[in-house]
Amino acid sequence: MKKILMIGAGKSATFAIEYFLEHAAQEQWFLVLADADIKTAQKKLGKSKYAEAVQLDVTNDVARRKLISESDLVVSMMPAALHLLIIKDCIAFGKHVVNASYVSPEIKALESEAKKAGMIILCEMGLDPGIDHMSAMKTIHELREKGAVITGFKSFCGGLVARQSDTNPWHYKFSWNPRNVIVAGQGTAQFLEDGQLRYLPYNRLFASNWKVAVNGSGVYEAYPNRDSLSYIALYGMEGVKTFVRGTLRRKGFMDAWHTLVQLGLTDDTYHIANSSKLSYKSFLKMYAAPSSESKALQAIYDYLQGEKVKHPIIEMYASAGLFSDNLIAVENATPAQILQSALEVAWKMEADDRDLVVMQHEFEYTLKGRKRVLQSSFVLQGDNQVETAMARTVGLPLAIGAKLILQGRITGKGLLLPIMAKVYTPVLAELKECGIEFLEYEA
Repeated sequence: MKKILMIGAGKSATFAIEYFLEHAAQEQWFLVLADADIKTAQKKLGKSKYAEAVQLDVTNDVARRKLISESDLVVSMMPAALHLLIIKDCIAFGKHVVNASYVSPEIKALESEAKKAGMIILCEMGLDPGIDHMSAMKTIHELREKGAVITGFKSFCGGLVARQSDTNPWHYKFSWNPRNVIVAGQGTAQFLEDGQLRYLPYNRLFASNWKVAVNGSGVYEAYPNRDSLSYIALYGMEGVKTFVRGTLRRKGFMDAWHTLVQLGLTDDTYHIANSSKLSYKSFLKMYAAPSSESKALQAIYDYLQGEKVKHPIIEMYASAGLFSDNLIAVENATPAQILQSALEVAWKMEADDRDLVVMQHEFEYTLKGRKRVLQSSFVLQGDNQVETAMARTVGLPLAIGAKLILQGRITGKGLLLPIMAKVYTPVLAELKECGIEFLEYEA
């Protein structure tokens, strides 16, 4: 019996856990689910005889290494910053490891060591990154087999809230790690547009959004992800005129989020002493200056001075609890942590709430002398607060990838990404059986 060690039992782990348990008898697997909160892990395992929950502080080297040494394959569902600890141990013990996060420079640097150890590091096996790579590469290969020359590629993805559960003016609720939402886009976005390299700094990122129409789902706004350029070579698309990867939000979100960035409320680089003694309103007032150029910021300032200024962004701030007299529940917090603490309350999914995952690729290409545009998209709605579309689209490809490694159908050594047909073909086929299917149409 092969032992799978899964580290992390959080929001995105639900469907991966269910997948491993459903296939355990047939595949002869035993799942060890390790988490800092053992009660959460136990609840997700139920009474399965093919699994056990263990408590683990992932920073405890001795405990972590013992669990990894006893496993055949490790699935890391931890925050991206903690993958490195796990991967180094997997290399030391020659154990395969799978995660759903981007490849960091530190992980990339371990590739030669992984090859020497004869083990696989399979990264970017979630939604975005993950399903986006697999579905894009499938279409790219199919177009090329027809003789098409691809000249442009745009890919957008969003984890949103379904319309029937959309109850706040931001049109957003948390269906995944809140911190990742708060600090998203920090740095400079890099992409290629109409043959021109584009660099969009963080302070202008959310003010420069695009409109994206998704077939059967409506029109969204999008901002570019941090680094699109590195994927040009990875996708084998050198010479393309446009290459953009971005994130989707509903109308109005970007303008309001831009003001948060301009105010400095998403800054995570310094701490505010005695933050727990401040109210959210007094915290916000420290950042709203009358010299601000933005009309939205001026409206915020006016509001804090007692003038009842009506403005859609003011309503959005109010709904987020930023004008509240409630005390901040985080000590010595960064502005980003304070903002997160407010939004975790305001954007919490209720028990019956449903989330929504939307992904769309757009391919501009020439075939037989004719310019064409192909759009490929899927839209998936979750069932409730726990069985979310986000958990399904992150967890299932991750679990399927782990299965393929254990079955010997994904072979090789070192660092792998799901851009190869031997990975994406079986994964996409199984995802289709699970209701995750791309529909293609000529735009």
